[in-house]
Amino acid sequence: MEIVARIKNDYGEKFGVPRQAGLTEHAVSRVVIEPPFRIREAFRGIEACSHLWLIWGFSENESRGWSPTVRPPQLGGNTRLGVFATRSPYRPNGIGISAVKLESVNLDDPDGAYLTVSGADLMNGTPIYDIKPYVALSDAHPEASDVLGGRRVRKKLKVICSGELLAPLSEHERLGLLETLKLDPRPAYQDDPDRIYGMAFAGRNVRFRVEKEVLTVLGIEKAAAAAERKM
Repeated sequence: MEIVARIKNDYGEKFGVPRQAGLTEHAVSRVVIEPPFRIREAFRGIEACSHLWLIWGFSENESRGWSPTVRPPQLGGNTRLGVFATRSPYRPNGIGISAVKLESVNLDDPDGAYLTVSGADLMNGTPIYDIKPYVALSDAHPEASDVLGGRRVRKKLKVICSGELLAPLSEHERLGLLETLKLDPRPAYQDDPDRIYGMAFAGRNVRFRVEKEVLTVLGIEKAAAAAERKM
């Protein structure tokens, strides 16, 4: 398969990336088309689509191999299920799918053609192998069930963050970060109120602590400054 595009967004590492697509309305990504596929005719009509399917690769797990059973973190990390009953990245073929909202089509940008989408659950740089339209007539199944029973393991958190810490971020970065933090980036099996977590977002290191259902942001600093502080 050929890589037709790569995602460009604020998620600099796997930790903190939304667990499923569509959970972050304000987290915007660019689907940057690779040069061989920057052909206007290949995108004719795409602006009529409100949502798209992205077919992409688990590029960070290529050397890990696969496992016939996995322990989904959404179930607490203790329950084993078959890999084909889950969306685990450790699969025979590391392929993922995500339904995203198409915000705009930008085919004439001097820096390269791209699609702007929201709600993506992909890490920055993830390769995309195909783009397909979401067809509501056949793709939407409101009555569908899954191994999670339609439930969320954790409620959305209340996020406390000072305006001073958020000030250096752009509006879309602020909205995307707060929305991501509300989803609780921690592994589902971790609940240590004294632990300080770090998450890469928009070229910055975001440090936070969670107690009960309240997430408090302790610091937001550029990644380079965070690295120097650790030395």
